[in-house]
Amino acid sequence: MIPRYLIVVTIIILFALTLFLPKQTSNFFAKPLKPQVIAARAIIDPYPIPINSFQKAPEITASSAAIIDLKTGATLYEKNSNLKHLPASTTKLMTALIVLEKCSPQTIIRVDNVQKIGNQMGLEVGDQVTVENLILGLLIKSGNDAAYVLASACSDSYDNFIAQMNQKTKSLEMLNTRFVNPAGFDDPFQFSTAADLAKLARVAIGNPMIAKIVATKSTVVTDVSGNKNYYLENVNELLGEVNGVVGIKSGQTDGALENLITQTTRDGNSIISVVLGSKDRFGESKKLIEWAFANYRWIKP
Repeated sequence: MIPRYLIVVTIIILFALTLFLPKQTSNFFAKPLKPQVIAARAIIDPYPIPINSFQKAPEITASSAAIIDLKTGATLYEKNSNLKHLPASTTKLMTALIVLEKCSPQTIIRVDNVQKIGNQMGLEVGDQVTVENLILGLLIKSGNDAAYVLASACSDSYDNFIAQMNQKTKSLEMLNTRFVNPAGFDDPFQFSTAADLAKLARVAIGNPMIAKIVATKSTVVTDVSGNKNYYLENVNELLGEVNGVVGIKSGQTDGALENLITQTTRDGNSIISVVLGSKDRFGESKKLIEWAFANYRWIKP
């Protein structure tokens, strides 16, 4: 038989434990709770997959072409996508990227020299124009004059600006691209590929200013004084004509071979198409765009 005093002492000790131990450990014999780990749900972009009735892509005259999904970078179509080609004025996308890394859009630039060859924004020596308005002239009107003014003003030197363009190609893993001028003038040492230009376009339209500008059909900008107007009309015929087209840049070589990079968005899904060396850049880009959206659907993994 247990002595009565031991029973009394045991009751007192247990009562004391319920008073002084933390509440979460009052159940003396319970196993300690494991920390609850709540994993954050990863946000996964929809991924394009071919539909069951996948159709062959249309025949095109372009010597090189590619289509990628904007969000994932997945390749939907390619034709000689790593073939080196004259980039022509698609070069100006890289020019715009470097300018915005080196110059504020509000910076005022005085025009000291004007490149008078090819497409012109309409600059004259002595004009004072903001960087933002020069980029509008660069990307909407494809102004070669704007390209050279920006390259000279937004770097220590013109040559340094070109070096920065080529350094950017390395960081973007554009392995088959080289630039020797900011406007896209034909040169045997200036080249790119459909695959590389798709990468460039994907990065360029990630910049809100560039994305807005390349989607602009036409606009009028002024110099700093407000007395001189520059009338800018986009040469991209697909803007406003093809469902979902929101840019981005065209080009044409001296040999009349046509280039076009296009972003198209439908039902929240975006693709970038590139055609180089085409005889009908707008018509062939339209065919590829329609084919891509007809033959792919976007799903979440």
